[in-house]
Amino acid sequence: MQYKVEFSESAKSDLFDIYYYVAMNDSFDKADKLMKKIKNKCETLSKMPDRGIRVKEIYEERPDLMQIFSSPYNIIYKTESNSVYVIAILDGRRNLQELLGDRILR
Repeated sequence: MQYKVEFSESAKSDLFDIYYYVAMNDSFDKADKLMKKIKNKCETLSKMPDRGIRVKEIYEERPDLMQIFSSPYNIIYKTESNSVYVIAILDGRRNLQELLGDRILR
């Protein structure tokens, strides 16, 4: 079964912020490559959405959320019927407990 992968507005904003940061602090070429890598990783969810792991930082509040990794980024998503919804793309080097609490649980 093939799932449709969709990005929330928040995830689209995360992608833009990541791209902008890398482009301004390194190069547009590296930013382009990173975007392709992250988007390709998200698209792999279309075939195997259950392969991710639960998000331990917010499992009690949101057991429906899963995550996969595109180092150093955590891709947070949920599956509903035939779709995978990418909720957030967060830098795993940051305080995920705080980021998830502010963004996902509010």
